[in-house]
Amino acid sequence: MSDQRERMAWVDMAKGLSIFLVVMMYAASSVGEDTGGVGAFHWAIAFATPFRMPEFFMISGLFLSRVIDRPWPAFADRRVVHYLYFYALWAVIHIVFKVGLLFADPLGALEQLAWAVVQPYGVLWFIYLLAVVGAVAKLMHSLKAPVWAVFGVGAILQMSAVHTGSYLVDQFAAYFVFFYAGYVLAPMLFRLAGWAIYHPLPAVIGLAVWAAANAALVFSPGFAMHPIHPQMGLAGLPGVHLLLALIGTAALCTIAALLTRLPVMDWLRWMGSKSLVVYVAFVLPMGIARTLLIKLGLIEPTVLTLAIMVIAIVSPLVLYWLVQRTGIGRFLFERPDWAHLPGTARPHTGTVPSAAE
Repeated sequence: MSDQRERMAWVDMAKGLSIFLVVMMYAASSVGEDTGGVGAFHWAIAFATPFRMPEFFMISGLFLSRVIDRPWPAFADRRVVHYLYFYALWAVIHIVFKVGLLFADPLGALEQLAWAVVQPYGVLWFIYLLAVVGAVAKLMHSLKAPVWAVFGVGAILQMSAVHTGSYLVDQFAAYFVFFYAGYVLAPMLFRLAGWAIYHPLPAVIGLAVWAAANAALVFSPGFAMHPIHPQMGLAGLPGVHLLLALIGTAALCTIAALLTRLPVMDWLRWMGSKSLVVYVAFVLPMGIARTLLIKLGLIEPTVLTLAIMVIAIVSPLVLYWLVQRTGIGRFLFERPDWAHLPGTARPHTGTVPSAAE
């Protein structure tokens, strides 16, 4: 494997780990909400809470340096319009299906569609926010704002636990620093991953130390297990959470690099290369599977969570395969020409593979 392919392989592997953790979190919390039970996956998610979503944003910022110097139209087409297209498309699909059809409430669906313009809808908030943080990072770059000053302001916002009542504003304050950290710290993360590939033993030792420290801080006094949202212990303190998120992302990148050495794990790398496919489409099959399995009497939290995780991950990939085989519905995963800004390039890759590019 060439150096360039190894470089890309671990990034896709990290995206695979990211989407796996996100689906696990939504599956476990929804099972907890419906059954009131706590299973093994709830404890795994509690351990990952400090870095689970921050690492998704950091990985999304890894390649920002490749596009941030482009003219605004080219940048906006790739980093803003790109995500807004898939957000808008799948928000309509989710809302029409869940509210308009399942609950037979067309007026309610219209109301939620209107709100979705200014308040990110459901699990799709991440896609919406990627467009926003990308635009803000580009604006700061255009204004020649000092990189570390922008990072510092972002860190202050994250540690301030902003609560304005606007989900968009609050989530931006919580996660912009991590997206920008991916941009700023990308060279170091790439060096770390490259080192781990060729030094597996010290990398594993370092991961063991990290895991012990992360667990000690998460499960320290103040920790409370909850079927939907576990409460962190000392790991939830301002500054500590930020530091654990940055270190946890570095650890996940190290794990991803080590996994590239194992051919048996190539399925996870492939899944990571299709992370956007999974992200936009996993919620509906997850909800349907959970409802049906509970009605069939499967209520043990660990088994139920595992079952709906498998269904939630596999279903979008099957849909993607059908779209590729038949050519019907390509707009679900590939932006059509009309959804590009005038005069911008229109690469036809056959898919929009990744939620963290």
